[in-house]
Amino acid sequence: MKKTTELTQYEKMTATPIPRLIIGLSIPSVITMLINNIYNLVDTAFVGRLGTSASGAVGIVFGFMAIIQAFGFMFGQGAGSILSRALGRQDRESASAHASAGFFGSMLCGLVITLIGFGWLNNIVMLLGSTDTIAPYAKTYISYILIAAPFMSGSLSLNNFLRYEGKAALGMIGLMSGAVLNMIGDPILMFGLNMGIAGAGLSTAISQIISWLILLFMFLSGKTVSKLSFSKALRVGPMVYGNIMATGFPSLLRQGLNSLTTVMLNSQCRVYGDAAVAGMSIVSRIIFFAFSIAIGIGQGFQPVSAFNYGAGKYSRVRKGYRFTALAAESIIIVGCTLLIIFSNSLIGLFRDDPAVIAVGTRALVLQALANLALPVCMTTEMLLQSTGKRFGASFLSALRNGILFIPLLYILSYFRGLAGIQEAQPLSMVLALPLTVPFVVYYFRKLPKQDNPASTE
Repeated sequence: MKKTTELTQYEKMTATPIPRLIIGLSIPSVITMLINNIYNLVDTAFVGRLGTSASGAVGIVFGFMAIIQAFGFMFGQGAGSILSRALGRQDRESASAHASAGFFGSMLCGLVITLIGFGWLNNIVMLLGSTDTIAPYAKTYISYILIAAPFMSGSLSLNNFLRYEGKAALGMIGLMSGAVLNMIGDPILMFGLNMGIAGAGLSTAISQIISWLILLFMFLSGKTVSKLSFSKALRVGPMVYGNIMATGFPSLLRQGLNSLTTVMLNSQCRVYGDAAVAGMSIVSRIIFFAFSIAIGIGQGFQPVSAFNYGAGKYSRVRKGYRFTALAAESIIIVGCTLLIIFSNSLIGLFRDDPAVIAVGTRALVLQALANLALPVCMTTEMLLQSTGKRFGASFLSALRNGILFIPLLYILSYFRGLAGIQEAQPLSMVLALPLTVPFVVYYFRKLPKQDNPASTE
């Protein structure tokens, strides 16, 4: 029976028409991202009722959560990419070894973050960009996030393993369950039990632990091809962990720089008061929600790319890239149009403060326009990482939020003040596009024109 299941999954990943396969794998990822982002927006709206300083604290902690997520994605996408290519070669043993090592490595990193976070809590919230009035709220909220850090990191890794196996629907169940519980828990704990922002933090921690339990059950109950084993994680050598981290490094870089971007924006906005911090924080949440569909399609492409590359079906890798880039661009054009039209109203939904609305509206319009350049950049990063091209994937991951963004933020904020802060991130996105195109051209020139004959046998 196991052999039949494995063969069926192999045939699904290597023979299903590309558009249908990517859409089928994308739908669970899109639903998961939408639900999680709805939670983030609902959380922002609930906390916003506590005041502008509390609303700013959500943005501060959001930057720290991105650090935890960075390690979850590093181990999840690193091990996931390798296990998917192994399954493409029909090597279940290697897939299970990498999944086991990736999971336990992710949990360990989450635990280290917990210990470091509680040891330097006061310094961390200020480093993340808190003002004196935001800091008390941020410290309360982040304490609960620290408790849940190992489970948050582990959940993201498990979800990525499921996606790379081509079983994104199982990952959707785990992450959605936690997000829905979080949305239910927020009003009960914050207002029903009068816990305030501590209720928001506790609700998040509980939901993350429940998601972790559900996702772990998927592996322990035999629903997956790869298997988790603590003994396997201990037996594999340093080379396996090094390979996982090297392959997942672009994800660590991408998520880590996202966190750094948030911290730097908060620090620069701090000069202009809590309204500026809150306004930019709200924009970050809205932008991520609006484009989660496009990102979800990219996540549906990753297992298709990795699995078929491992199976030697290079023509399917080409078709998958083209379909993903065009589909994501179409969706983002629609999303950009809606964000620009309703920008003022959208900011007002989360904080009815004229100063916050003024800061957020301009930033939202600029970011919506700039994100038209995102699909090609995003799809190329995912292509390179999923097929093991580490250098190119790492460079492109660092491009938007590091190499381009950091100098632009300081230069524009110096010469243009708050307006420059609003412009830095959109400009870095636009400039990244022409630097990404040569990587695409070079990759497909090097990719074999013909499928591996063994893959057709």
